[in-house]
Amino acid sequence: MTKPTLFLRIAAVLTFIHAVLHTIGGVFGEPGPGPAAAAVLAMKMNQFPVMGHTRSFWDFYHGLGLGVTIWLTAEAVLFWQLGSLAKTEVLRLRPILATFLVAYATLAVNSYAYFFVGPVIAEILIAACLGLAIVTAKSQAAAYAGTEQQA
Repeated sequence: MTKPTLFLRIAAVLTFIHAVLHTIGGVFGEPGPGPAAAAVLAMKMNQFPVMGHTRSFWDFYHGLGLGVTIWLTAEAVLFWQLGSLAKTEVLRLRPILATFLVAYATLAVNSYAYFFVGPVIAEILIAACLGLAIVTAKSQAAAYAGTEQQA
């Protein structure tokens, strides 16, 4: 297995684990007693009309949480597929990987500011894998070019 492929597969697994833990703890997790439970109850009880539907802040919170789970799962599958593509199109993948690298680094900052350390660690590890895939993609392409010139 080539190094970019390996790092993309690791990123895929980490992203899938991130999706699962986000779902278990964030989307379907129970709030602790006291202020957290009171906040959730207030979010659920206060409903209001929005674009022809009656919604609560809990609906938005829960729906966006599920949306994050869906996107993380899709990204895990995409990283796995990009790992396969990296075997033949490694240099063409670098801008795509750079986009996700910047996104995950920014997401880590956002998670640090508004959430807690668990997601920050996962997002930094995913960004590191993407960065390593980019760096090893360049060296793999250079090595391939060198063997092609010798032939």
